[in-house]
Amino acid sequence: MADPLNLLIVEARFYEDLADELYAGAAEFLNAKGVHVDRIQVPGAFEIPAAIAFADQARKNGTGPRYDAYVALGVVIRGETSHYDYVCGESARGLQDLAIRDHLAIGYGILTVENGDQAWARADRKRGNKGRAASEAALAMAGLKRRFGVKA
Repeated sequence: MADPLNLLIVEARFYEDLADELYAGAAEFLNAKGVHVDRIQVPGAFEIPAAIAFADQARKNGTGPRYDAYVALGVVIRGETSHYDYVCGESARGLQDLAIRDHLAIGYGILTVENGDQAWARADRKRGNKGRAASEAALAMAGLKRRFGVKA
């Protein structure tokens, strides 16, 4: 029997109530699957790729645990300036770079929405929590890594 998966959730806390709901959906699903979960928090979505990179580098240095997969959780709500576009684009690009360049299994659970109502519609556990969906994606990608024998 394979060892249980070890997963790190990196959670942006800028919108704390939404972050709590996304995390609850992810944790509920992962606990039911028997996955060991560590959780760290960062200020916002922009910081998520760096936190995952730090965790992976710590593993490479022998100073941190090995994670089979990562889940990125956060919320970015459009405002009146172009800041939204930069945070959305750069956080997505950073995570994709880590997935491709460093062969990391990452579930993308960063909501990029126009308003709070849209965010709640995607975070609500009764209506299809995206924290859960990102966790499902992370486990699927970890499974593919194992299938193909990819070592990060």
